[in-house]
Amino acid sequence: MPATLLLADIGGTSTRIARADRDGTLFDLRVEANDSYASLEDLFGVYLSNIGGPRPRAGVFAVAGPVDGDEVKMTNRAWHFSRPELARTLGLDALTVLNDFAALAHGVVGLGPQNLVTVGTGKAVEGAPMLVCGPGTGLGTALVLPRADSFEVLPGEGGHVRFGAVTSEEARVLAHLVQDLGPVSVEHVLSGAGLVRLHRILSGEVATSHSIITAALSGQRNERETCHVFLRLLGRVVGDFALLTLARGGVFISGGVGAAMAQLFAESPFRAAFEDHPPYQARLAAIPVRVVVHPTPGLVGAAEVGRRLLAALEPA
Repeated sequence: MPATLLLADIGGTSTRIARADRDGTLFDLRVEANDSYASLEDLFGVYLSNIGGPRPRAGVFAVAGPVDGDEVKMTNRAWHFSRPELARTLGLDALTVLNDFAALAHGVVGLGPQNLVTVGTGKAVEGAPMLVCGPGTGLGTALVLPRADSFEVLPGEGGHVRFGAVTSEEARVLAHLVQDLGPVSVEHVLSGAGLVRLHRILSGEVATSHSIITAALSGQRNERETCHVFLRLLGRVVGDFALLTLARGGVFISGGVGAAMAQLFAESPFRAAFEDHPPYQARLAAIPVRVVVHPTPGLVGAAEVGRRLLAALEPA
């Protein structure tokens, strides 16, 4: 039987798991709630037991947090593991672990227009850097640098830069957050939990991020206003990141919260806030922004990395 890959996109809230063949085609896809498992070893053990058949030969896991060496500790969940020990436990000949937005970056650059929602205008400059970022459990970032025949991905932790206010409304929001949290980072606002905080501050109502977005999409006034404020703040922060990286190759917005709000971007202040960075409005107006709506872009990126990993394991 041909060798297969074990792929996982391990977020703070849920984990998407699949297998893939040597050309990167996904199958046996599952989505698991992390709270249902005590550890990653438990989660993968249940998955492999349920699908049966021969064990995958190699694995590629994307995790929410920085990856530096063999010891991996997630940012938004109290899970940690040793890469070589986990590979042995799962019976894998090789295991690659990378940042979740690095995996997204490997995936989104190859997506077709059916998996992307364009926000505003702009035209990508061939060979220029591309930025991948977006809100989910946290706020992830990665930079894509095109090379002669491929590209290089540089993951970052942009969600942990400090959040700043530029309007009186934002100052009021920030004052509430400082009182509750102390020093406020960008992902305290631009994440699923951040959307909940923002809605409570703006409306006095307590709701889940899912219910806020669902109500906004159905036209509910308070929730729609919260999402518009959220997207304005996201536009400003992403505009900051685009200037920092000169991402003239384009910006991709991903993450579960970003994808869920895809239909709200066009009517929201996102694009205006993205461009409103004097004196560089024209430069930012030229940068295309696309929202990723593919259901599993992290697994697509992991499969691309895994395809090369399997090729390296096979004899020449």
